[in-house]
Amino acid sequence: MNMEKLCNEICHWLREEVTGSGGKGCVFGLSGGLDSAVVAVLCQKTFAAQCLALVMPCHSQPEDQEHALLLAERFQLPTRVVVLDPVYDQFITTLGATEHGENTLARANIKPRLRMSTLYYYAASLHYRVIGTGNKSEIMIGYFTKHGDGAVDLEPLGDLLKEDVYALARYLEIPEQIIGKKPSGGLWEGQTDEREMGFTYAALDHYLKGGTVDGAIGEKISLMEQQSMHKRKMPPVFMVKR
Repeated sequence: MNMEKLCNEICHWLREEVTGSGGKGCVFGLSGGLDSAVVAVLCQKTFAAQCLALVMPCHSQPEDQEHALLLAERFQLPTRVVVLDPVYDQFITTLGATEHGENTLARANIKPRLRMSTLYYYAASLHYRVIGTGNKSEIMIGYFTKHGDGAVDLEPLGDLLKEDVYALARYLEIPEQIIGKKPSGGLWEGQTDEREMGFTYAALDHYLKGGTVDGAIGEKISLMEQQSMHKRKMPPVFMVKR
């Protein structure tokens, strides 16, 4: 895959989609991870000053914010830091949720949903479009939060496997500190994508390209595809018989 050609095509597509829908620019979350770094640079190349990177720590690891700000400085991204810790804490208190007996994932998924609300606030205020950071590998198995990081206007990486995102990141000269660290959604301390999924991105990409993987892994990926189908569709609508 020619990375220069791919980069130019994504940037052209972003401009056409944003301006064609009446948008003046774009806003995206900058997490300090690989996918958001690639999206950030693509948006900067496309819109320059008419883009906004939101760094939205929510009981996040300090390293993530450091990496996000490192990227923002290197590529001169317009950036705003919105600390969501107190909002999350108050929301958990309001829900009456406690650690004992509560679903950890249910609590963790509040974080990307708070970020989604923040992104759309700025998008509405600035007449921007919300740009997602999901890649094909994660989208196909539903490895994203419904109405959280899955709630966006455009997905420029949505047809790229994780291995393609790595290749594009190297072409764009994303800092090695970001490329080299273990992918993580930052949902809780010590959480990594591959540990939570139960298989590597390399195995997942190989499977999605039609390759053969270990039987148990293949079965798990297939099951995740099936069970997450609802995440990739609009809600079913009951049709009245007329």
